[in-house]
Amino acid sequence: MISRSTWFGRFAHDVARLTGRPLTFLIAVGVIVVWGVTGPLFDYSDTWQLVINTSTTIVTFLMVFVIQNTQNRDTAAMHIKLDELIRVNTHARNVMLNLEELDEKELELIRSDFEELAKEDAERRRGAALETR
Repeated sequence: MISRSTWFGRFAHDVARLTGRPLTFLIAVGVIVVWGVTGPLFDYSDTWQLVINTSTTIVTFLMVFVIQNTQNRDTAAMHIKLDELIRVNTHARNVMLNLEELDEKELELIRSDFEELAKEDAERRRGAALETR
């Protein structure tokens, strides 16, 4: 496995793996249950509510960055893999290698080309299905 080059990359990878486990989810549920059960002990005070609100806000805020880092890395890896598949396929159009660099208008033109190809293919399959009947 390739090592993560930055401390944050390693940290984000480890946190994403840890937080994605069922045990971590169960621990989070347990914290919420404990918080809920302690409500009567604290007379459902503003401080009691502030504890859970502040805790969840901080965790959510920090997890956004961890998740985004992990998503960016996964997306980059997927693009590289797809680019390699496009590159080695002799029938593929190499313009597909840099789609993420195109503007919206150029992407829309290519998308409409593929919609037309899909329509032609559907018609060809319908015709083939009618011939086999």
